[in-house]
Amino acid sequence: MPAKTTNDAARDEGAAAPAEAATTLTRAQAATPARGVTPAEAVTPLLRGIAVLRELTEADATLSASGLEKATGLARSTVDRITATLARMGYVRLDGRDVTLAPRLMELGNAYLAALRLPALLGARADALADALDESVSLAVGDRDGIRFIHQATRRRAMSLSFRIGDLLPAERTAPGPLFAAEWSEDDWRHWRARRAADPRDHTFPAVPPREAPMPDGEFERRAAEAASRGWALDDELIEPGLVAVSAPVRDPGTGRVACVANVVSHTSRHTAQGLRETLLPELRTAVRAMEAELRDAPPPSPGPAPAGLAIWTGASKQELGREFVESLARGLTVLTAFGEGRSALTLTQVAEATGLARATARRALITYEYAGLVAPGPGRTFALTPGVLSLGFPPLSRTSLPRIAEPHLAALADRVSESASLAVLAETGEEIQYTARASAGRVMSARVAIGARLPAYATSLGRVLLAGLPADARPPAPAAGLPRLLDEVRERGYALVDEELEAGLRSIAVPVRDRTGRAVAAVNVAMHAARRTPEECVTEILPELRRTADGIEADLRVAGRFTGVAPA
Repeated sequence: MPAKTTNDAARDEGAAAPAEAATTLTRAQAATPARGVTPAEAVTPLLRGIAVLRELTEADATLSASGLEKATGLARSTVDRITATLARMGYVRLDGRDVTLAPRLMELGNAYLAALRLPALLGARADALADALDESVSLAVGDRDGIRFIHQATRRRAMSLSFRIGDLLPAERTAPGPLFAAEWSEDDWRHWRARRAADPRDHTFPAVPPREAPMPDGEFERRAAEAASRGWALDDELIEPGLVAVSAPVRDPGTGRVACVANVVSHTSRHTAQGLRETLLPELRTAVRAMEAELRDAPPPSPGPAPAGLAIWTGASKQELGREFVESLARGLTVLTAFGEGRSALTLTQVAEATGLARATARRALITYEYAGLVAPGPGRTFALTPGVLSLGFPPLSRTSLPRIAEPHLAALADRVSESASLAVLAETGEEIQYTARASAGRVMSARVAIGARLPAYATSLGRVLLAGLPADARPPAPAAGLPRLLDEVRERGYALVDEELEAGLRSIAVPVRDRTGRAVAAVNVAMHAARRTPEECVTEILPELRRTADGIEADLRVAGRFTGVAPA
């Protein structure tokens, strides 16, 4: 019996909602697997918002409003309303004429990865394998006739070999692809053949260079059959010259099907493809067996709290912004955040309860997402996110850094207080700080420190905040007897104020920036001439704004760092 579509399953749970035509088919939508005629009940603004996010993703996170207009085929007024709504949600930033993806957008991809559980359960083993082999290791899942990476453990070399989390690659040009294809249905193969005929050079896969020569007929079918027989597969320079990889499947202990594929990547100056098979495949297979044991022995997930108050927030935003806020787009995007750890498969009722949306609204969003390839129906009238959710901004944002996260927050802080603001981290020895981001105030006289500059940690407000966050036995030797006690005081009150100690006339105040674990990974400060504010005014006027800024950076860092590593500089 064929699986129910979202239309069928949703109708089982509730009455139909009024229809709304959805006729806009953008280039980004056209690049997704063909899904037939747009359902009459699909939400047009939601489809348009998905198209805008996909175009920004393909443009590596930034595109002008006129560029979005051209790429999506939407009217400029529609693009402006969509981007204004996404900005209100914190998913994009509007920088003059440019629209830039913001770290908070990663909460959509995080919902998929949390529901999947594989990165959380297997990521540490992939990292350990990368350390043992001294090669990059990836985990990949199948996305119809392609693959997407869900975890990366890379090696720091001049010749870097890694894709971004969420990147979509054609199955036939990868090592994991044949392992997934070994389980394809005839419908999957028909879709793959149609895609190859329509796009023989892989232009709809921006993560890989265009194909230079056509693949021989029957070649991928042969590789899939070999992979099924051997239990492993090779990529012998299929993506680009010099790149080789070997893969092995990690099977679901309940179904025996491929849950994900572990992939070891190298280049021909280190290994040939055959050399990978002979030297690294045994250790890869040992690691895969440990991963399968991890899946088998993992306790059932404990559902985390579902998002709360989203429907109320979208309603209030609509009332405040009026026509510039597209409420149906905002409400539709909140549906994706209903999923997560312990909430991998939800019924329509559960989605509505988690988001606070009406059942009819949630139902139409699910219909739209199935058409867009972001949701799939499952057993028991449930729905689950697909890997396609990662196409909504995750690849370019997965490579973000702490300075990139901090820059817009620092600029806003500098505007609010009319003083220069900076971000710094501790240098390797702990004896110096290094400036990694800053925003200048529009003053004739202001604190000017170049990015990359280093200063003694004990003599700066930034350094004292960071040193205060270290255990006492991890701090470097203090150059003055009273500094350890001073650091304990800084730790207790949560900020540091340095008054003309580093330089005459320079006064600064700093607070820590903490990661998901609560560890101080950076500090943010405001520096000014001592004539402009007294120490007491720094505490009463600047400190609240500093804490507001740190809170904003930390919120973005928590989202961005949940499944990816955020570089400190």
